[in-house]
Amino acid sequence: MTMTGLTRRTFLGAAAGAGAATVLGSQVASAATTPKGCFAGGTVYIGSYTSGATGHGLDVTTRSGAALNPVRTVPGITDTSWFDRGADGKTLYVTNEGDPNGYVSALNIADPANPRLLNKVSSKGGAPTHLSVHSSGKYVLAANYSSGSVVVLPILAGGKLGPATDLVTHHGAERDAHAHQVVNDPTGRWVLAVDLGADSVYVYGFAAGKLSLHQQLKLPSGAGPRHLAFDRTGKFAYILGELRAEVTVASWDAAAGKLTALSVVPAVPAGSTGELYPGEIILSRDGKFAYATVRGPNTLATFSVSGATLKLVSTVPTGGNWPRHVALDPSESWFYVSNQRSGTVTWLPRDPATGLPGAVAGSLAVGSVNSVYFAS
Repeated sequence: MTMTGLTRRTFLGAAAGAGAATVLGSQVASAATTPKGCFAGGTVYIGSYTSGATGHGLDVTTRSGAALNPVRTVPGITDTSWFDRGADGKTLYVTNEGDPNGYVSALNIADPANPRLLNKVSSKGGAPTHLSVHSSGKYVLAANYSSGSVVVLPILAGGKLGPATDLVTHHGAERDAHAHQVVNDPTGRWVLAVDLGADSVYVYGFAAGKLSLHQQLKLPSGAGPRHLAFDRTGKFAYILGELRAEVTVASWDAAAGKLTALSVVPAVPAGSTGELYPGEIILSRDGKFAYATVRGPNTLATFSVSGATLKLVSTVPTGGNWPRHVALDPSESWFYVSNQRSGTVTWLPRDPATGLPGAVAGSLAVGSVNSVYFAS
């Protein structure tokens, strides 16, 4: 798949077809049950696309057992595609994935059911698709997809965001750069940015709101790395490719600030053909399992994890079309998958002993959905 000149909206494709959500939702929304130990309530935020799409931006819902109740839209928050919470626990930061002019919004969630906008600042680029709060609690880091850049935004007193303190722009050797994720390592000393177009993971030193390039881990041409997740020990990172359905296992030396690619593990069964575009990778809290969505076959893949060893052990249908994102609820009893093109959030039970997902147990219709975040 050629990425030259590819815009965010081109790759997102026809997020139309969201009308199918209503059918699935009406059939199975009441089918969920509440197993022993299930986190049975709380506030859940749902992000969706509004520009040229059928989404609402930011929705607030609650859970009854595993089931998500009908949503309520927070007005004025457009193209919400990623969430993270500030160190105070009372501030939510979200991307507003406008292109060419993106923004990041800060919202007060002291009352989780009623988010209140504090302010909105420029991301200094187009289509900010991911953000994270630095572990110091002092900055928000955001990845601008269409402009291939990473921005640093300071967190001010009360949770508002200030103007950018730094902006770095990537340059792809063969295709336009497309920054897709930015996170700090477990020590907080380093910032890692995953760039799909540059086939690279950039490692930056970070101090006083400034980024300094330390390493560029180049993956094979066309790998299209999208997101990474660290293991429980902080000694390994698992890099999910979007353009190749695979995970690159890398060692992480925090003292040296160095990633070293070790092996590549398929995210789909051998012989899989057609569209194969992984979306999100997450790990269970116990560190024994990793999970990845794969768009095209519309599956949730399960991997066993042991340091440098990652093994695909299961793939199950997500119950929707184009699973962009997956989240585990706080009890890790349920998976919630955002199926963008069918406009559905589906939930699947998780077996705590085996780590494996079961069949889809319910669904909620949300047009052009892209992500789910558990607020409480």
